[in-house]
Amino acid sequence: MISHVCLGVNEFDRAFAFHSAVMSALGHELKFCERDKPWAGWMAKDKPRPLFVIGRPFNGDAAQAGNGQMVSLLAIDRKTVDAAYDAALANGGICEGAPGLRPQYHADYYGAYFRDPDGNKLCVCCHDPVSE
Repeated sequence: MISHVCLGVNEFDRAFAFHSAVMSALGHELKFCERDKPWAGWMAKDKPRPLFVIGRPFNGDAAQAGNGQMVSLLAIDRKTVDAAYDAALANGGICEGAPGLRPQYHADYYGAYFRDPDGNKLCVCCHDPVSE
């Protein structure tokens, strides 16, 4: 259903370092990075879509985070949720909810919430039960 998601950023190098760390923790690969534009995009190792893209707004205005907007990224397991959250906080992210179960969504929903250095809200989550 989703082709790509794009988040506006103001300081590309800072944003690139932040999102590179989170995407690496999730196992995604850099598809492109054009610093002169500036923009960059990541994808899963086994699929060309969807893409996760960051860049300066096309109209040249400052990027602004939206109230009520959030991008949720799927993790393969709970350990990966933890790793992505740790990478986010280690690279300038701000906690919006530590990793944990969120039974109000469903019994196996495990997620973490954070904001990137530009204020964009992200979630990393896993919907699967713990496998023993």
